[in-house]
Amino acid sequence: MNMINKEIGVFMENCRYLGLKNLPVQYESLIEKANTSGVGFYEFLYEVVQSEAGSRRARSIKYRIKESRLPQPYKLLADFDFSFQPALKRRLIMDLSTMDFIRQKESVLLIGNCGTGKSHLARSLALIACEKGYKVLYTSCAGMLNDLNAGVYEKTLFKRMRKYVTPDLLVIDEMGHDRLELQVTKEAHLLFKVIDERYNQKKPLIFTTNVEEADWGDYLGDPITTQAILDRIFHYSVKVEIKGASYRKHEGDKLQKKYQDRS
Repeated sequence: MNMINKEIGVFMENCRYLGLKNLPVQYESLIEKANTSGVGFYEFLYEVVQSEAGSRRARSIKYRIKESRLPQPYKLLADFDFSFQPALKRRLIMDLSTMDFIRQKESVLLIGNCGTGKSHLARSLALIACEKGYKVLYTSCAGMLNDLNAGVYEKTLFKRMRKYVTPDLLVIDEMGHDRLELQVTKEAHLLFKVIDERYNQKKPLIFTTNVEEADWGDYLGDPITTQAILDRIFHYSVKVEIKGASYRKHEGDKLQKKYQDRS
């Protein structure tokens, strides 16, 4: 018995050394399954490796999702109501969900009115990218500019810039939701720095905005920098326009009607 306990102890230690976290928990059930099913050595080893690889992939996905800073609850593409936005090309979104746009080093630009599902789609695609093994970072446009602006004053701009340039996919959400964040022209230059650096490195991004292309110059407060930003964003981007009604307003109206009917 002592010898068996010693061997198990060595086995556990070797599992830890090799970074095998699933095997120490599952080895008894795997052995039992092998005994009862009468599988050969190859099949048994295959099952062990498959179990460990699956566990490692799951941990890796969980880590990438956590590091992406995607807001919770996470948005699933399966939950998007395409019937509410009939003008939106579902096939285009499903093509984007294959992540070919990342492999092709292309970006996605989602433009439309508030409440039309731009952020839902952006966050859904980002979640799929995490599951496919890509390093992703999500940020609101205002949040990123506040962060970079703080870096200017704290002399940490280069370090903060790397945070937005390094990921395989950067999601810049909600440009246009907070105009107060863009009262100074230098913040347009900060946005340009991020866009330009990723453009030069051919790194994709997903960008959502409710600001029409013609109004970007007025919104950012610097027409020259804005044109440079637009040139880079549109050059390698798939443009997705969503011009439908607000889903939030639709849900609010349904709730209101429900209580009116009760009364």
